[in-house]
Amino acid sequence: MGTTYHITVVTGYFSSTKDLKDQIDQRLEEIIKSMSAFRKDSEISRFNANQNTGEKFKISDDFFNVMTVAKTVYELTGGAWDGTVKPLENLWGFGSSENKKSIPAQSEIAALLPDIGFNNIEISSNHYLIKKKASISLDLASIAKGYGVDQLAALIRTSGIKNFLVEIGGEVFAAGFRKDGKKWRIGINRPKAGSPFNQVYKVVELHDKGFATSGDYRNFFEVDGKRFSHILNPKSGYPVNNGVVSVSVIADTCTFADGFATAVIVLGHEKGLERVNSLDHTECLIVVRTHDGKFIDHYSKGFKTYMAASN
Repeated sequence: MGTTYHITVVTGYFSSTKDLKDQIDQRLEEIIKSMSAFRKDSEISRFNANQNTGEKFKISDDFFNVMTVAKTVYELTGGAWDGTVKPLENLWGFGSSENKKSIPAQSEIAALLPDIGFNNIEISSNHYLIKKKASISLDLASIAKGYGVDQLAALIRTSGIKNFLVEIGGEVFAAGFRKDGKKWRIGINRPKAGSPFNQVYKVVELHDKGFATSGDYRNFFEVDGKRFSHILNPKSGYPVNNGVVSVSVIADTCTFADGFATAVIVLGHEKGLERVNSLDHTECLIVVRTHDGKFIDHYSKGFKTYMAASN
């Protein structure tokens, strides 16, 4: 997944977690083998290489589960989240670290837009994907990490451990309580370019919840003082430029929180808040940067109930 993971479990003094660690590594390997676009032999890479429209492409449970949540997020956000923007990411230079980041010609963007659209993939309940267009390709990086978090949480629960924290690349699931009996405290990174990963902007307290943050302040390039973020609007083909620098979402699963955080950045703070406030068991914090560099926080109806008293 191109990132790190950290897991904290609360167990008795004599409990051994070595077997659990081996199981976790194995489970992560299965998910990576399924949905890592970095691996040519992964399911997702084979699906992208398949140019046959109408052909049934058999997928694993993991791939199917992520695609099902992805479809929900796509539909709930009116296409603001779209897992088929990979060609646009490559065009802008965000596809890999080797690509040169630059502003493409408007004609190049326009030429790719017909190849974008999650609705061009049919998801069969029998665990098949069917391309309606041969050129469609998938990148599930903005939702698969969250799924990895949820799957590790499920695995830890099967071992009988009820209190734990799982984090993969900043996406989190907090189960039960800490060793001191209090809720888990999660820091939201200060959404400023170059800020250290341990610089905390806000703190939330979580119990049996998934949590994800998406931002534009780590992966971007600048031309003539103008910033171009890696988060692209699937409809226009251009990087999002609406002032939103960070979105943190709390939900029942990290998979949903992960995908939705990206979608809210695309929607902007007004539409994003409206969408989140219409959902049950989902809250968000949207941080907008003003022209003079100040931050304005926009909270969904219930987000502040999760905030630590020190905020």
